[in-house]
Amino acid sequence: MIVVGSGAAAMSAAITAHLEGLSVLMLEKTAHIGGSTAISGGAIWIPFNDQTEKVGHPDSEAKVWEYLHNVLGEIPNRSQMQAYLDRGAQALRYLEQHDALRLLGRVYSPDYYPDRSGASMGGRALDPAEFDARELGGKFRELRNPLPEFTVLGGMMITLTDARHLLRVTRSFASWKHGMKLVLRYFKDRLQGYHRGTRTLLGNALAARLFARMVSLGIPYRLHAEVTALLRADPQAPERVTGVEVQTPAGTEQLSARKGVLLATGGFPWDAEMRQAHYPSPTGPYSMSPTGNTGDGIRMGREVGGVLGTGNSSPAFWAPVSVLQRADGTALRYPHLVWDRAKPGLIAVNSAGKRFVNESTSYHEFVIGMYRSHEQVATIPAYLLCDSDFIETWGLGLALPGGRPRQHLEHAGYLVKAPTLDALAGQLGMDGNVLKETVARYNLHAAQGQDPEFGKGSTAYNQYLGDPDHQPNACLAPLQKGPFYAVRVYPGDIGTALGLQADAHARALNAQGTPIPGLYVAGNDQNSVMGGAYPGPGITLGPALTFGWIAAMHMAHPEAAH
Repeated sequence: MIVVGSGAAAMSAAITAHLEGLSVLMLEKTAHIGGSTAISGGAIWIPFNDQTEKVGHPDSEAKVWEYLHNVLGEIPNRSQMQAYLDRGAQALRYLEQHDALRLLGRVYSPDYYPDRSGASMGGRALDPAEFDARELGGKFRELRNPLPEFTVLGGMMITLTDARHLLRVTRSFASWKHGMKLVLRYFKDRLQGYHRGTRTLLGNALAARLFARMVSLGIPYRLHAEVTALLRADPQAPERVTGVEVQTPAGTEQLSARKGVLLATGGFPWDAEMRQAHYPSPTGPYSMSPTGNTGDGIRMGREVGGVLGTGNSSPAFWAPVSVLQRADGTALRYPHLVWDRAKPGLIAVNSAGKRFVNESTSYHEFVIGMYRSHEQVATIPAYLLCDSDFIETWGLGLALPGGRPRQHLEHAGYLVKAPTLDALAGQLGMDGNVLKETVARYNLHAAQGQDPEFGKGSTAYNQYLGDPDHQPNACLAPLQKGPFYAVRVYPGDIGTALGLQADAHARALNAQGTPIPGLYVAGNDQNSVMGGAYPGPGITLGPALTFGWIAAMHMAHPEAAH
């Protein structure tokens, strides 16, 4: 079996195939293992997992189907969704039993649309346990680094809980103790020569543990190995995919795969042509995915008869992204996922200075709101606004809280600062009276803990991301104290949802709906089982792990397929 790519789907498949008796080779075109998984939040959404009941949220298939229908509408590929629900927990159990995963159930984690029937307040989402990357030894440098936004001090990974403690180190002994433990571990790592902290978290921990298991099993892989074409060399079965052509620093090779090839190269967020063809307009280079995710797997799959999925509600999984243009011409992108938008004292406005969305909704839904508003009035970019109390408490994008230096962000044009709302509106090119009226109307209701216009703070998911210590609403507080601040946000993504159509065994399908022999697809190369919707945390990694496992099992035991 040849696996193309090195994220969760690829490593799930490689480990499973090896354990089931196949010889495996994993090919990665970049210098690092982990793909999008390594820079992700790491959540995994799989109903009926082994921890669902343990964390106090018994579930049922009827309830899950009800919720999915209420979010997705018509299920785009029902047999594939059924396979995901039937076999997701089985895949996790298999990988955990073979030391490739260690997951922690969330005691409380509302689905993204908790007000819709069938939603759950927890139990469906899991997080990777932290992983000590010292287990990787010298291979640690081959693991893709996390996003800088998930680190502090130049390479120490932190969770939301860690961040809250670090912000309170001068006000709480418990927080000081928690923070000192993290910092001392980190400095010890650096003194011992590690290029960053060895305490890996989130998606980086998921990728690290999978990678460590691959290494311990002796599964071969190659870096700097770019697969450029699929081979079909069986005269008896001309449609069959029999191997790959790969470009390496040593030259071009052709490699055969007796059982099959799995494409898991991360979708097409960095292919400008495909983005232009399939994304809403306007679009730009705002993806948080690794820049190597240029649609290679999808392109090669289509060259041998594979087809793109149809009927998706979105071609990508959206996230609002702010962009810092550095002096050297490079850009630093920041995803506004869960830290600032839901907190009390922030609003989002369009170019007319008017609110257009529930700021504490999911990152995916926020961008849908941007595109919807943009049809009437320019909302790309949109603006996140706050006052000085907010930025000191929570920060704003790359602008850190707690009095940390921000002048460099102002000079670069990333952070806009003004003494009054009138002056801020002037700098943003909008009508000051309209902006002041927008803020006054929001403030009036926010003081009472309500948002009758857009419902910020009105659902369990909103409140989950707010400030639990703030009353009467965890997501609402007036913007009052100057100076005032703004950052521009663009419609970015955390990966593509549009991919190659596949069946319940992860086999790529042709235009007639027939499996292409020898070709499998998983991860973001496979058309999203959710059809471009985003019902809960981890609906990319859950299917990636599951269908990587399903593909390997089918290759190893095609006779057992059901």
